[in-house]
Amino acid sequence: MAEYPYSSEQQPSNAPEFSVSELSQALKRLVEDKFGFVKLRGEISGLKRAASGHVYLALKDEKAVMDAVMWKGVAARLSFRPEDGLEVVCTGKLTTYPGRSKYQIVIERMEVAGAGALMALLEERKKKLAAEGLFEGGRKKPIPFLPKVIGVVTSPTGAVIRDILHRLSDRFPRRVLVWPVLVQGEGAARQISEAINGFNAMQGTEQMPRPDLLIVARGGGSLEDLWSFNEENVVRAVADSDIPIISAVGHETDTTLIDYASDLRAPTPTAAAEQAVPVREDLIYTVRDLENRLEKSMRRMLAEKTRRVEDLGRGLPKPADLLSLNRQRLDEMGERLPRALSRLAERCEMKLENAARLLRPEMLLRDIEGEGQRLEQISARLPQAVSRIYDDKTRGYEATSRLFDSLNYKSVLERGFAVIRDAKGNALSAAGMISTNDRLDIEMKDGHITAQAVGGTSAPAKKKKKPEKGPKKGPKKRPEKGDDRQGSLL
Repeated sequence: MAEYPYSSEQQPSNAPEFSVSELSQALKRLVEDKFGFVKLRGEISGLKRAASGHVYLALKDEKAVMDAVMWKGVAARLSFRPEDGLEVVCTGKLTTYPGRSKYQIVIERMEVAGAGALMALLEERKKKLAAEGLFEGGRKKPIPFLPKVIGVVTSPTGAVIRDILHRLSDRFPRRVLVWPVLVQGEGAARQISEAINGFNAMQGTEQMPRPDLLIVARGGGSLEDLWSFNEENVVRAVADSDIPIISAVGHETDTTLIDYASDLRAPTPTAAAEQAVPVREDLIYTVRDLENRLEKSMRRMLAEKTRRVEDLGRGLPKPADLLSLNRQRLDEMGERLPRALSRLAERCEMKLENAARLLRPEMLLRDIEGEGQRLEQISARLPQAVSRIYDDKTRGYEATSRLFDSLNYKSVLERGFAVIRDAKGNALSAAGMISTNDRLDIEMKDGHITAQAVGGTSAPAKKKKKPEKGPKKGPKKRPEKGDDRQGSLL
C-alpha cells in the first residue's frame, strides 16, 4: 500500500472553523431573518401542556411535520381549546432550537382553519357524549316553580349579569349568588366546570345558602367565542349537577353542547331569568282571582244547599203534627199514673203484712229449737260414721297391699328363686337364650351376682314330617302304660 505524506486529518484546508454554538446561532439568525413572521396551516399533533402553562405541539400535513411552541400568555388568549386532529392556521415567528438542532415556529396567534373543521369536531364530540347518555331526557330534573336562591355562573363584568338581575327584580325578586368566571379564552372551561361543581358542593348556611337553581349564561358571539361551553368537562359538570340548570349561552340561534345536557335551555340570558321565576304581579292577581272565585263558589253552594234544604223541608210534616200524638199519650199516661201508684202501694203493703205474719217470734223460736235438736243428733252420730269409714278404707288398703305383694316378683325371690338377665338388662326366660361366654346378671333376694356362661344349650332339631300315604283307617291307638312319649305333668 502506498503511503501519502499527509493523512486526511492532517491535509491543509482554507475552510473556517466554527464551534457548535457559533454555527447554531448563525443558522438561527439566518432562519429568523429570512422568514420572520409566517402564516402556517396544518393539523395539530402531539399536543402537550407543561406545568408552566406553555403549550408544545407539532403541525403536520400529509408530507411534513414542524414543531411548534405557544407561550402561556398566548395560550390564555385563545377562544377555543386546541386538540389533536384539529386543523388550524398559526401565525408566528420561525426560529431554531439549538439545544436539539431543530427548527420550530413560535406561535403568536392560532385560529381554526375554517368553521367546517370546528363544526366537525363539535359533531364528533356531540355524538360521543350522546352515546354516553348525557343528553337523555330521563336525566333532566324539573325546574323549581319559585326558587329561593338562584346561582348564576357568568362573567361579573358583562351585560349578562345585569340583564339577569334586572329581569329577576322586575318579575319576582330573589336572592342571587354570582360565581364569577371567564366565559372565553384559555381557562374559561375549567372555571365554568369548577363553578358548577362548587355550587353543588355547598353545604348551605344562613349567610351562604345553597342555590335551588343554576343559570349558566353568556352573551352572543362566534363559534370560537362560545367554544368554552362545548368543552367536555363543562358538559359533564352540567350533566352531573344535582341542582337543576338553565343554560343561556349566546343568542336564540346559538347552540352549544351544554344546551343538550342542561335541564332547560333558554334562548337568551334574559329569557333564562324569565323561565327561572314567575311574575309576582301575575301570581298576586291569580291568587286574588282564585280567592274571589272561591268566595263566589262558596256563596253559590250555600245558596243551593239552602234551597235544597227548604225543598226537602216542604215535603216533611210539621213538627207540631209529629208531636201531637205523643203529647196526647203523655197526657193520658199522666192521668193514669197516680192511680197506678196507689194500687202498687196497696199491693206492697199487703205483701209486707203477709211477711210480718210469717215472722212471728214464737214461730221463729220453734223452728230454731227444732234445728238445734237435729244438729245434736247429727253430732252424736258423726264419730261412729267417721270410725266406720276409716275401718272400711283401712281394709281396702290392706287388700290392695296383699295383692301387690303377691304380684311383685320380689316375693318370688324370697322363696329361693332368682332372675337372670343379660348384659343389656333383658330378662332371660329360657336356656336357649344363653350362649357360651355370655355375661349374666343374677338377681337374688339379697342382691346381684355377675356370672359368665361356660356352656349353652342348642335348640332341639326339628323332626322331619313323614310323607302322608293316605287317610288312615280305624281309630288311633292309645299309648300303653309305661310309654314315655307322653310327658308327665308330675
